[in-house]
Amino acid sequence: MPSDLMAAVDYGGYISLWKLVFFVLGFVAWAPLVKWVFTDSQAVRTNPFVWTLAIALSGIITLFLWLVIPVFFVGLLLHLIVVAGTAMAYVTQRNSKVADFEKVLSADHLRGLFANPHKKIEKASHGITFITGNGNEAPLPEPKSAELEGFMVTCDLIDDGVWNRADVVHLVPQKEEYAVYYEIDGMSTKRDPKPREEADYFIYYIKQLSGLDVQEKRKPQKGRFSAILPENNEISWEAHTSGSTAGEQVRLERVSELVSRKVKDLGLNENQLEAIDSLRDIQSGVILVSGPKKSGVTSTFYTLLGHHDPFINNINTLEREPSAELQNITQFSYSLSDTGTTTFARKLQTIFRKGPEIVGVGGCEDAQTASLSSAAAKDGRIVYVALEANSVNEAVEKWIKLVGDKNLVADTLTGVINQRLVRKLCADCRVPYQPNPALFKKFNIPADATHAFYRPSEIEYDKHGKPIVCETCQGTGFYGRIGLFETIRIDDELREVIRKEKSIKEISSALRRAKMLYMQEQAIKKVSAGITSINEVIRSFTSKSNK
Repeated sequence: MPSDLMAAVDYGGYISLWKLVFFVLGFVAWAPLVKWVFTDSQAVRTNPFVWTLAIALSGIITLFLWLVIPVFFVGLLLHLIVVAGTAMAYVTQRNSKVADFEKVLSADHLRGLFANPHKKIEKASHGITFITGNGNEAPLPEPKSAELEGFMVTCDLIDDGVWNRADVVHLVPQKEEYAVYYEIDGMSTKRDPKPREEADYFIYYIKQLSGLDVQEKRKPQKGRFSAILPENNEISWEAHTSGSTAGEQVRLERVSELVSRKVKDLGLNENQLEAIDSLRDIQSGVILVSGPKKSGVTSTFYTLLGHHDPFINNINTLEREPSAELQNITQFSYSLSDTGTTTFARKLQTIFRKGPEIVGVGGCEDAQTASLSSAAAKDGRIVYVALEANSVNEAVEKWIKLVGDKNLVADTLTGVINQRLVRKLCADCRVPYQPNPALFKKFNIPADATHAFYRPSEIEYDKHGKPIVCETCQGTGFYGRIGLFETIRIDDELREVIRKEKSIKEISSALRRAKMLYMQEQAIKKVSAGITSINEVIRSFTSKSNK
């Protein structure tokens, strides 16, 4: 008998070792799963009791059945199917509640298990480094974080926006997504929309960069940050956020272009450039810088202020909302907090009392401000005044009415500038054409003055049907903008006209006799020179959104 028992033990024993190992592994894999579901369900705010109980019971019941079912592999298969099925049901439910970067067992999650997360972040950055509004370099965000999602969307938009030469990147909330617009050379261009989730991460990250309140989603906020591109080209952006009924919107405006221009780059002809350049040498007077809304008046206003030497002259400005920081120029702003205590004119008067030689008045809208500016010019100061007007004639008429004293206007008005902006044709892809001869006659252009006009080229496609895009203008047909100007220097003869004439029509006739070229004439000159197109000029004079 003992020998028979020993034979049985030698043959198989009472317990199969490899089956025991499988059983233990099944238990060891199930127990941590229960703990993870309990912890994770609380983190994602789903029902921790239900899901933890479901996972626990699925393991306990199938482990027991595994033991009692005669066929070992049937019990193993039952355990795996029930536990895995319950776990996948939980994963599906929790993934529907979390952000993409928090999802588990997704394609991105599985790929991330075999990739270096830091290399992925560096690749997603496009080589861009961000500088916060406080002047500190923003560190790369941690993997699998909300900051990382916002960082990647921001890098994509900045990289694409810079390549397309966008001056403005605008995200507008829609019903289920965010519409994306670029403003390129003053024209709004619609881009591919962004999912609402991506846009939310983008706004969150932009607010952090710009030093804005992340929790404030209704009131307008404004801040700044910079992006350093791989070529070490630093671009400053101004971020504007505000709430709406559809959600929070954000607008990024490029600010570097406002302070980088020289007078010679504005687009003045030789006579205009000579006249405007001479303003640097005047001792006193009022210079009106005018144009319709969004016609580039602020850029010209800043350029003319910067044309004076700030180390020799004490230059101050007063604006309702400065658009850029001017080096070595003292800028004052008239904000909402001032409305309860003082007026724009009184604050301007306080600035005049400080004794600056040159003052820039950004946006004159009332008679008191106009009178103070003219009086300061009569006392020996140079005053640049930004004014909304459609022509030099309209600017002069408006200024006379605001000041209310023709003699004071005649004594102090030194120069008037009116402008618009047009897009410049891309020199690499523009195409010539022969215009209708009637056009030459209409605009009093000699027929032999030019052989051809130019216009943007039509889009061409390769053999695969893909558009062939000009690398210079990215297929827009235009590259940059240039100003169209009416300008006049007020001499002694014109001063007497302003002093004596009774109607603006008589003053306008005197300005014309002084050889002031009208805006349309300047525009046609640029068309005949191939700088811009006739359709672009027509758009500039008819569009209400001219920028």
